[in-house]
Amino acid sequence: MTKPIENAVVKSFIDLYIANMELITEGVSMTVNNARADAIEDFLLNGIPNTKYEKYKYTDIHALFAKDYEKYFASQNISVAQADLFRCDVPNLNAHLAMVVNGFYFGEPLTVLPNGAVFGSFAAASKSYPELFEKYYNKAADNAGEGLTALNTAFAQDGFFVYVPKGVILDKPIQVVNVLVSNEDIMVQPRNLFIVEDNAEAKMAICDHTLSTNGFLSNSVTEVFLGKNAGAEVVKVQNENNQSANISNVYAVQEALSRYNANAVTLHGGLVRNNVTVNLNGEASENKLTGLYLVDKDQHVDSRTVVNHNVPRCLSNQLYKGVLDDNGVAAFNGMVYVAKDAQKTEAFQTNRTLQLTDEAKIYTKPQLEIYADDVKCSHGATVGQPDTDQLFYMQARGIGEREAKLLQMFGFAHEVIQHIGIEPLRDRIDDLVNKRLRGELSRCNVCEMHCM
Repeated sequence: MTKPIENAVVKSFIDLYIANMELITEGVSMTVNNARADAIEDFLLNGIPNTKYEKYKYTDIHALFAKDYEKYFASQNISVAQADLFRCDVPNLNAHLAMVVNGFYFGEPLTVLPNGAVFGSFAAASKSYPELFEKYYNKAADNAGEGLTALNTAFAQDGFFVYVPKGVILDKPIQVVNVLVSNEDIMVQPRNLFIVEDNAEAKMAICDHTLSTNGFLSNSVTEVFLGKNAGAEVVKVQNENNQSANISNVYAVQEALSRYNANAVTLHGGLVRNNVTVNLNGEASENKLTGLYLVDKDQHVDSRTVVNHNVPRCLSNQLYKGVLDDNGVAAFNGMVYVAKDAQKTEAFQTNRTLQLTDEAKIYTKPQLEIYADDVKCSHGATVGQPDTDQLFYMQARGIGEREAKLLQMFGFAHEVIQHIGIEPLRDRIDDLVNKRLRGELSRCNVCEMHCM
C-alpha cells in the first residue's frame, strides 16, 4: 500500500502533475507516457532526498524544490537572430551542433546523417522511432531507488536524443548546448537518450550554460546504451551562474567489449550534483569516469558514482579531482561493486582535492564492495594544500609566489583534462580552467546568441 503523502513539497508536485497531465503527455510517444504512472508512484514513495539519506548526506537539495520556480510544459517563444549562432566558443571544433533551450529542443526536430545516425529532439524521436524507445527508454533509469529520477520520468517532455546504428563511426563530435535563459526563476526537467549500437562509435560534448542571472533548477536524466564493441565519449562542461542548481542523473549500460569514457568539468554553478551509475553487463567492457570541479565562494559540488561490475573481465577507472577556495564545499561518494562471479575484474578509484582555505570543506568517501576473489581493485582519497617544496623550487627560479601557486593548481587539474579525447575541446578547457583559477572567467563563452 502506498504510504500517505507526508511532505508538502511532494504533494505540490503530485498536484502539478495531475493538473497538467494533458500538456505533459502531449507531443511524445505512448512509450514515454506509459512510464509516467509507475514513476509518479515511485516519486510518491521516495520523495525528495534530504541529508538523512546516506547518498545525500553532504548535500541538502530538499529546500531547492520548495522554492517557487515557474514550470513550463511547452517551449517558450525565445527568438534567435538568424545570423547568430551559439558555438560555445570552442575554436576549431568541427562538430554537429544541437541546442536545448530551457529543457526543450531548439531548431529542426531531427537530423538524419547520411550514415543513418540521428540526433535531435527527444520528443520528436519518441514518435519517429517508437521501436527504439520501446527497447531502450526507461530501461536503465532507477525510478524505484532515486526519487528525482522518478520525478523526471513522470514529467519528461523533451531533451536530446542520439542514435548511432550498428557499425557507424561518427566522423565528428556532436556538440549539445544546454541553455537556460529567462527573466524569471524556472525549473526544467530535460530527458536524454543516447543509443550507440554494436561496433559503432560516437563522441559528444555537452555544454551547460545560464545566459541570465535568474535562479534555475535543472533535474535531468540521461540514459546511455552501448552495444557490443561500441565506443562513446561524453564530455560535460558545466558553467552556470551562482543562483543555479544543476542535478543530473546519468545511467549507462555497457555490453561486451564496449568502451565508455565520461568526463565532467564543473567551472561554475551554485549547487551541482552529478550522479553517474554504470552497469558493466558484457565481458571485457571498459569504463572510465573522470571529473574536475573548481569551487569557490559559497558554491557546492557533489559527485556520486556507482560502477557495477556484473560480469567477469571488465575494467573501470575513476579519477575525480577538485580545487576548493573560499567557503566552497565539495563531496565525492564513489562505489565500485563487484559481483560474485565477476572474476578478473580490475577497478580503480581515486579522489584528490586541493584545499586552499581552512573555510573550504571536502567530504570524500570512496568505497569498494567486492564479492569475487580474483580481482585487482583499489581506492583512495587525498586532501592537501599546494606543495610548499614545489612552490619554493619555482620561486627560486624567479617565478612569483602567486604564479607558482597557479601553475601548481593548473598542473593538478590537467591530469583530469588530459583524458578528454576531443582535442579542440581539451585545449579550450585547458584555457578555461587556467582563466578560472586566475579569477578571470565569469562565463566560458563569448555568446553570440541573442535570446529574447
